[in-house]
Amino acid sequence: MTGQQSLEQFKGQARLPKFAVPRRYDLFLKPDLAACKFSGSVEIAVDVVADTGFLILNAAELAVEDGSVWFQGHGASQKLRPLEITNVEKDEILVLRFNEVLPHGEGVLGVRFQGTLNDRMKGFYRSVYEHDGAKKNMAVTQFEPADARRCFPCWDEPAFKATFKITLEVPSDQVALSNMPVEKEEVNGDLKKLFYQESPIMSTYLVAVIVGLFDYVEASTTDGIKVRVYCQTGKSSQGKFALDVAVKTLDVYKEYFAVPYPLPKLDMIAIPDFAAGAMENYGLVTYRETALLYDERHSAASNKQRVATVVGHELAHQWFGNLVTMEWWTHLWLNEGFATWVSYLAADSLFPEWKIWTQFLDDSVSGLRLDALAESHPIEVDINHASEIDEIFDAISYLKGASLIRMLQCFLGVECFQRSLASYVKKFAYSNAKTEDLWSVLEEESGEPVKMLMDSWTKQKGYPVVLVSIKEGNLDLEQSHFLASGSSGDGEWIVPITLCSCSYAVQKKLLLKTKTEKINVDQLFDSSNQENDGCLWVKLNVDQTGFYRVKYDGELETGIRYAVENHKLSATDRFGILDDSFALCMASKQSLSSLLSLMIAYREDPEYTVLSHLVTVSYKVVNMIADANPELSDDIKQLVSSLLQPSAERLGWDPKEGESHLDAMLRGEVLTALAHFGHDITRDEGLRRFNAFLNDRDTPLLPPDTRHATYVAVMQTVDKSRRSGFESLLKIYKETDLSQEKTRILSCLASSPNPDVVLDALNFVLSSEVRNQDAVFGLGGISSEGREVAWKWLKDHWDYISKTWGSGFLITTFVSRIVSPFSSYEKADEIEEFFSSRVTPAISRTLKQSLERVKINANWVKSIRSESSLAKFVKELAYRKY
Repeated sequence: MTGQQSLEQFKGQARLPKFAVPRRYDLFLKPDLAACKFSGSVEIAVDVVADTGFLILNAAELAVEDGSVWFQGHGASQKLRPLEITNVEKDEILVLRFNEVLPHGEGVLGVRFQGTLNDRMKGFYRSVYEHDGAKKNMAVTQFEPADARRCFPCWDEPAFKATFKITLEVPSDQVALSNMPVEKEEVNGDLKKLFYQESPIMSTYLVAVIVGLFDYVEASTTDGIKVRVYCQTGKSSQGKFALDVAVKTLDVYKEYFAVPYPLPKLDMIAIPDFAAGAMENYGLVTYRETALLYDERHSAASNKQRVATVVGHELAHQWFGNLVTMEWWTHLWLNEGFATWVSYLAADSLFPEWKIWTQFLDDSVSGLRLDALAESHPIEVDINHASEIDEIFDAISYLKGASLIRMLQCFLGVECFQRSLASYVKKFAYSNAKTEDLWSVLEEESGEPVKMLMDSWTKQKGYPVVLVSIKEGNLDLEQSHFLASGSSGDGEWIVPITLCSCSYAVQKKLLLKTKTEKINVDQLFDSSNQENDGCLWVKLNVDQTGFYRVKYDGELETGIRYAVENHKLSATDRFGILDDSFALCMASKQSLSSLLSLMIAYREDPEYTVLSHLVTVSYKVVNMIADANPELSDDIKQLVSSLLQPSAERLGWDPKEGESHLDAMLRGEVLTALAHFGHDITRDEGLRRFNAFLNDRDTPLLPPDTRHATYVAVMQTVDKSRRSGFESLLKIYKETDLSQEKTRILSCLASSPNPDVVLDALNFVLSSEVRNQDAVFGLGGISSEGREVAWKWLKDHWDYISKTWGSGFLITTFVSRIVSPFSSYEKADEIEEFFSSRVTPAISRTLKQSLERVKINANWVKSIRSESSLAKFVKELAYRKY
């Protein structure tokens, strides 16, 4: 043993030492579904590459059997037994100390172990389901980001790629799945032993094992790859849509990446208890039921779209993430940003009528919102311990990441970008890559300074707002760091600017490399492209391809509003102008009166994504005005209701033959908003249809797309029927076995204006009737009247919530959804004081972000109160005849 090495030097490290590297795992697992335990053994081919008397690997919540650990060097006749075995629980590492320096070269490490099938939806865990009326356990794995160590001792970091030869011993009547197909099966009475083919080289977080009772549907790709969708028995018909999407998507990606799907099969399986939306395990993708199953009679159009995009996302990972893997979690965005962006590419290829790239903007807003916080983080964020990883699976890694990829694609050109990605995948296949590796390939293929451009976007948090004005015959551009608080940040970016003026016929592109830039107005305007009435407009960030905001100054603000009102702009640009105006207003950089005037221009907008965003903005505006000036609450609800009524009248309550997928989705969103804002006609109709549904669950009066709107109408009702309506919804919840219906109901229960009912709804969330994975849906849509009740409920139940959800990322949702809606500095102080002794690494970043949002809301409320003519303006708009 080398004298320099000691146990203490390995504690508290973010990464495992690299003096020994795994090459192959021979893994045996035997789950006991009745006792919720498992036993196993692993033999790991290890390459010792430096002098060491230690082997350091990850293990957590495993009991290593005494005397079962050994190491045998290549060609050695005897097995070495460790002198000391230390399990460092805090760092989740297993330290094996030998009494001699291990021989260089490949050897084999053997370990036997035992563990528990936990109920925390991480590691090797149990999920509960019903079969023939009886409750049964299934065994499920969820290893991302760092939980393979809870199933078997391993080098549990993405860079330690190896092959896996897995063997399972399970009850003979159970279906057992893993990453690869079964190579051999041995049946011995009530047990069977399944030997799976050896996997390609891959990271530990992608290993998967599932044991339970399932049905499936199957099909094949044009290459003959067998694709199956597994689900609970009796639900196989609900897997057909996802199966069709998967088969076609694999063909789309094969062509796009110029690399065929590398495994001999693809299984996708719906798990009843699953913390994430889905997980891209190589060859065995796991999903929540809501993200994989689609019921033609009872699922909404939005459910259908979610299945398609989630399947597209997870299958993109089979190339971007599984075949080419990030080197460390700092580069998580390489996995998630690309998979998000590519999923839209696949959905657009399969369903062009969905206008999915326009809808992309609605998702990208989540990235813009989070990145406007001072408590945001760079896309590339330092990870110092495994406990910090969960919190970066957020809108920065996914949606800002996807937005930057879209921005870069537009800058480099579609063909160049695709060609570069294909080169990148081929170059780094079966290995690991960093962000810089991608930039290098893109630079080589395009000849553009990609690294210089993109470093400013990935290595610092935030993004700019570009102020555009006309001064002395020039169009002046000035960038500054945008913060939702209204403060000024110190960031500076290289911004790909696109702009057009008075038409899309002529567009200009430039890189804004400094704080300011001047463009001669004569280059933009000429007599041939001016409007007849002489109103000039300039649109920056054409089609919203850039990850930045734009503020128009003076006459340019008037011009852009003219362009919206007179239908001169594309749907993507109309969306962008509304969202930028909303963000600027929230940051007190623009008056609320100005935002409301702009919102009026969208009253009869025909585009789903634009109107959907108008609904989103309306919710926030209604809540903030109610907090700032409660006397205006009814007036602002009347105003936003008047904006949505033309769409509601056009769409009606009933689906029309041959109507578009987008109209089906819009109907539900508009009617839900009207019910929420107290529109009497909508509420009354919702209650009428709900009563018909209670008498006949197959009534055509309540199709899936309008059920959520109807349930919100029930919860908003203020007469004595409210309590009975609540109980009726609980009854439907308990009777249905469709996960999408359960989440629909959960998401509206706390929307009641009665605080007592809100408390009942939140208590129901913690009952045995609601799966732990679904509890967070019950935190959605908490009414403003119920905020204080929800906060007290969170405090009263924090110990239980922390114990139940504290080891995964779902705990952050409890914090963000209950804390963020408040809008006073005093409440921020109260919340901060409560959590001062309760904060953990798992919620630290989320808590800071939520508190910042409370203060931003408080700033906005203060700004609204300072608008002296706002009340008169709102009342005038609210009752105007259009």
